[in-house]
Amino acid sequence: MLINAKQMMIDAKDGHYAIPHFNINNLEWTRYILEECQELDEPVILGVSEGAVKYMGGYVTVANIVRGLVQDLDITIPVVLHLDHGTYEGCFKAIDAGFTSVMYDGSRLPLDKNIANTKEVVNYAKDKNISVEAEIGAIGVAKENLDNEDIYTKVEDAVKMKETGIDFLAPALGSVHGIYKGEPKLDFTRMEEIKEATGLPLVLHGGSGIPDDMIRHAIDCGVAKLNVNTDLQIAWTKGVRELLNLDEEVYDPRKVIGAGKANLQQVVKDKVELLRNK
Repeated sequence: MLINAKQMMIDAKDGHYAIPHFNINNLEWTRYILEECQELDEPVILGVSEGAVKYMGGYVTVANIVRGLVQDLDITIPVVLHLDHGTYEGCFKAIDAGFTSVMYDGSRLPLDKNIANTKEVVNYAKDKNISVEAEIGAIGVAKENLDNEDIYTKVEDAVKMKETGIDFLAPALGSVHGIYKGEPKLDFTRMEEIKEATGLPLVLHGGSGIPDDMIRHAIDCGVAKLNVNTDLQIAWTKGVRELLNLDEEVYDPRKVIGAGKANLQQVVKDKVELLRNK
């Protein structure tokens, strides 16, 4: 059975560890991640972007795939199905389809509009026992210039966003999506200030490519969820490419897709062990 992320995030923040958020892109990835986390006895948040939702067939299809795998594979660890970087309309669709957690990303809007939209998503989600993540500031992509102070989340803005009733917050503090160009520039001082001012569990997006010591430091500063996608994509693709280069006769899609399984599950294992406080 799927659950929302509220209590597991609180427990992670208080216990000084973080919950892994792994993005899924198809049935096979979902299965590989669930099986590895079950083996490691680790709760997991399965994140789905709106692009992945479209690719996989729709919100209901994604929810049914995840629920079906949890049942058929006898998965007993806590599992959250989370909409990643959802639009306003997408959040409502995901909730109605059976997602147990959503992220509303209004970070590119004026702050007042972001807060107003987030509040409406929260009000709808709470009636259905769904957890909500919000974002303030602009979490970048690798090609963007991160030296602009305006993209970083201000403490006072984070406090205003907390008042919407969100369960956890993704502040923009220097991480990016995709492959880093140069070194990550995380503002740990601001992260600590936001943690103290809001009391909310924090989320670190762009977890692929951030050095382990910086991730551990972020956990000390209140991060309770790490989002990982690019590392999974790179690892899986490497395994598939190796098979195709070695065997020009292979054509069975199960063998082709499955060639990336071991690499992907190794990334899952490494991230889980990194985020644990053990």
